[in-house]
Amino acid sequence: MSGHSKWATTKHKKAAIDAKRGKLFAKLIKNIEVAAKQGGGDPAGNPTLYDAIQKAKKSSVPNKNIDSALKRGSGAESGGIDYKTISYEVYGPQGVAILVECLTDNTNRAAMEVRTAVTRNGGTMADPGSVSRLFTRKGVVVVPKSQEDREVTEDDVLEATLDAGAEEVNDLEEAFQVQSEATDVVAVRTALQDAGIDYDSADVEFVASLEIPVDADGAGKVMHLVDALEDLDDVQDVFTNVDIPADVLAELEAADA
Repeated sequence: MSGHSKWATTKHKKAAIDAKRGKLFAKLIKNIEVAAKQGGGDPAGNPTLYDAIQKAKKSSVPNKNIDSALKRGSGAESGGIDYKTISYEVYGPQGVAILVECLTDNTNRAAMEVRTAVTRNGGTMADPGSVSRLFTRKGVVVVPKSQEDREVTEDDVLEATLDAGAEEVNDLEEAFQVQSEATDVVAVRTALQDAGIDYDSADVEFVASLEIPVDADGAGKVMHLVDALEDLDDVQDVFTNVDIPADVLAELEAADA
């Protein structure tokens, strides 16, 4: 039941660093705006919006920014943008597969910027379907181990979520990642709340069905490419099937220290 995903751990740490840099703010605001536009501005009746707001608050996005995004998305305030969802498929160094999800108001600009970032950082654009077939959409809920009133254990998480559809729990060192079918993500998140367990985020993500192990050189290049893609304003998320072994991850962290 329990696994340990090196990339999931790395991504979790990267997200925390990006949040501190304020890099995630614009992307989180965009998520709220789109969720409100698609499902209405009431979080109680729109689970996607509820989770988008929760994630923004956990990343310290100011309430006034969240409120403005809500109003723009629901049409209560002018200035909303018509975003389109578009994805790109990429092969990175050492045959690693990468899926790039964009939310953009200009598909030509997004395509050009993604292609440029890919070609400048050792990747190649892939044919539609060649990369996406290596991933499955899954519900992913991240639960911090240290909570206000206690330390949450893996058994606590399993007990709360197993009946709600949890399929796998990964240890991310400072948090647990609960995977489920995409359609069960709200049920898993709700089960955690009912058990008095706080969570950092609840999303539907692309999870690799087969991971590709890389050496230190490949890992560094893949992470550099992912960083370049995530820096683009139109890019909302980047998913990869890279497997960075523990010794390689330690080597990279030592080099960065």
